[in-house]
Amino acid sequence: MNYKVKDLKMAEAGRMKIEWAESRMPVMMALREKYSKTQPLKGQRIAGCLHVTKETAVLVETLRAAGAEVSWSGCNPLSTQDEIAAALAKNGIAIYAWHGMNVEEFYWCIERTLDFKPTLTLDDGADLIMTLHTKHKELIPGITGGTEETTTGVHRMRAMAAAKDLKYPIIAVNDAETKWDFDNVYGTGQSSIDGILRATSVLLAGKNFVVAGYGHCGRGCGVRAGGMGANVIATEVNPIQALKATLEGFRVMPMDEAAAVGDIFITATGMKDVIVKRHFEKMKDGAIICNTGHYDVEINIGDLESLAESKRTIRDNCEEYLLKNGRRVYLLAQGRLVNLAAAEGHPSEVMDMSFANQFLSQVRLVKEGKQMKAEVYDIPEAQDREIASVKLATMGLKVDALTPEQIAYADDYLAGT
Repeated sequence: MNYKVKDLKMAEAGRMKIEWAESRMPVMMALREKYSKTQPLKGQRIAGCLHVTKETAVLVETLRAAGAEVSWSGCNPLSTQDEIAAALAKNGIAIYAWHGMNVEEFYWCIERTLDFKPTLTLDDGADLIMTLHTKHKELIPGITGGTEETTTGVHRMRAMAAAKDLKYPIIAVNDAETKWDFDNVYGTGQSSIDGILRATSVLLAGKNFVVAGYGHCGRGCGVRAGGMGANVIATEVNPIQALKATLEGFRVMPMDEAAAVGDIFITATGMKDVIVKRHFEKMKDGAIICNTGHYDVEINIGDLESLAESKRTIRDNCEEYLLKNGRRVYLLAQGRLVNLAAAEGHPSEVMDMSFANQFLSQVRLVKEGKQMKAEVYDIPEAQDREIASVKLATMGLKVDALTPEQIAYADDYLAGT
């Protein structure tokens, strides 16, 4: 079989969810209609490693409609939605993904996506790219280029490029304005709150809600929590980001101080050891902790385990740790992405733009990849604007246009008072 999923019988339920996503992703559907006629990806073999959600399914099937062969794995052990994986397998997609896999199984799935010797890669977190660079260097000469979806992955790719270790060009999809200013802010914010509520059913109003990291994702979480009546506290290492949080009405303090007053903690930094032993020791009885960063390293679970007398699962994605000091701390989704492990991930409407960038970047690599150096490339501004324009049009919205006189004035450096 060219797939391994939890249960193929779940395919019908998955197909209904995919159709729901399609109805809310008009940009992707317009791209599918346009490029299914011209087939710009014909002859390409795309290996993908990205969360298996209904929105991802729309991307996968659009890539195939444009002519590509596709082989797919999930990019997190807990983010795969089994009914979606089943629906894709039933539709002939080579997919290797199921919810709850262990680390060994996770990398086995990535290895299977490489069996057909891809010409392009599509990644979220760079585990696929890293597997190629460390274990399958023999495949790299056949790869034209790749794309990277998330902040953590782009950071890793830029570090590899700086060290001259990157062997083929990568387009940083994450850094497109139509990605990180929407997907990261509104998508992460809403879906992370959704995950917290599904796992706990707590009231956010009146709670001290601590956001570690006030980048795009952290800001999204803070704004959404604040909108539901929480008292938001931001912790930061970057003074500029701390100022932004302050001027948006949030308290700013070090985690050493926030640990003692927080009711709910969410990490969104991409850095390891953001919440560690000394923080757990200060936490209130009943404190809730979770992570929305790509890897499960931001909360030091080993430190939490060392402080605990006992541990039990209270409800789905919610584990109670009884500490030796008698206090209880609740860890959500095993410290993995709470928005995908405990909820469904970002809403379709924002993924519409993110995945449009993915799709168009794959098409760009076919056209330009062989002339690109082994570096990290940004999304062209024209592509960003095109996607935003199409999105507005599908929402029935219009914008003004500059007149020729205004365009001339904008560049007239002699104009003054």
